[in-house]
Amino acid sequence: MTQDNLVKFKIPEVQESFNDALSELLRQGARQIIAQAVEAELNEFLGQYQELKDDAGRQAVVRNGYLPARTVTTGLGDVEIQVPKVRDRTKSGIKFNSLLLPPYLKRSRSVEEVLPWLYLKGVSTGDFGEALAALLGPEAKGLSSATISRLKAKWRDEHKDWQGRSLKHKRYVYVWADGIYFNIRSDERQCILVMIGVTDTGYKELIGISAGYRESELSWKTLMLKIKDQGLQHDPQLAIGDGALGFWKALPQVWPTTRKQRCWVHKTANVLNKLPKKLQPQAKSALWEIYRAETKTDANIAFNRFLKTYRAKYPEATECIEKDRDVLLAFYDFPAEHWQHIRSTNPIESTFATVRLRTDKTRGAVSKETITPLVFKLVESAQKRWLRIRGFKHLGDVIEGVQFTDGIRIEEEKKAMATPSQREIAQQSEKKVA
Repeated sequence: MTQDNLVKFKIPEVQESFNDALSELLRQGARQIIAQAVEAELNEFLGQYQELKDDAGRQAVVRNGYLPARTVTTGLGDVEIQVPKVRDRTKSGIKFNSLLLPPYLKRSRSVEEVLPWLYLKGVSTGDFGEALAALLGPEAKGLSSATISRLKAKWRDEHKDWQGRSLKHKRYVYVWADGIYFNIRSDERQCILVMIGVTDTGYKELIGISAGYRESELSWKTLMLKIKDQGLQHDPQLAIGDGALGFWKALPQVWPTTRKQRCWVHKTANVLNKLPKKLQPQAKSALWEIYRAETKTDANIAFNRFLKTYRAKYPEATECIEKDRDVLLAFYDFPAEHWQHIRSTNPIESTFATVRLRTDKTRGAVSKETITPLVFKLVESAQKRWLRIRGFKHLGDVIEGVQFTDGIRIEEEKKAMATPSQREIAQQSEKKVA
């Protein structure tokens, strides 16, 4: 066999053919599954009108073929689908609309979630087709600049509707607040104020999101008043945030009964920045000993030890942490199961970790008008993967004002401290009273 003949049998061509065949097989399977699901929807729909008859005594609502075939862009590429239709002999306007394949659906939800990520990470609308073709294959169609513009308009509408939702029946026990900065056009820095809360059932939810001027008192106050105007009737029990003075100044004006907890992650970074690099690992371990202590007493001992160690040579570092002692140790008055959640603003930080790494790429890709709806869509998508907090059964105690010492209910603490002789004395006293 000659060298020219060998070229005709290159392995990549065989591999590509195999991949195309597999992709087509998967798409055929998807078409069958979709068809079966829609068929089940139709049968359930027809069952609702089984007893309805027309003037001639015939079944009033019957099958009547299919709507024209159309394609839906999915993670497998374009899948051709057909939705059945029905005939209403009573002419009363009865129509069948599939919930799985609603009218005008052009792409699956998984693909739709990719689009804000691509846009926020700096991919221009003109490059969407090429980017999605690399992800979904050459079958990805209908994603022109005009399509993306319409989609962005839809995000703005969804964000607007979400901002007007009612919070009348909601109660948030804990709230995290933070300002996320993005680079946008004209070298501006846009601050997005984000607030996430824990409901009385233990689930984390996005409460509010809006564009603000840096993290000013007025911007935070406006956001919190908007949340209150949406019907939120109860102040949260605890607010967790970084050192942004604007938030802490606005908090008592809107939620006067809410206690404060400063974020240990932010505070640790602020303190370490005021120390020489060679001392930072040792200082970080000393700070770790404070907020990981079992009791508030032990935390204060470690706190004082840190101050004595660094105050003489590095007063700025010790002043940075000493002025916030009370609000840094507030978490000890709440259930121990909740400590890992309320010691920092990690729920917000983890959600935006990837976004923060990409903010430089957004320059020129977004504007003030588009950044907030995009961030809303990102958080909305991330919210689906948020987990329920640990020890959610104790949230009721927090709401009712049950007191905790070092993370333990005071009643339970007293029981644990009671000696056998004390228990016997108490039992004997109860018997005498009886």
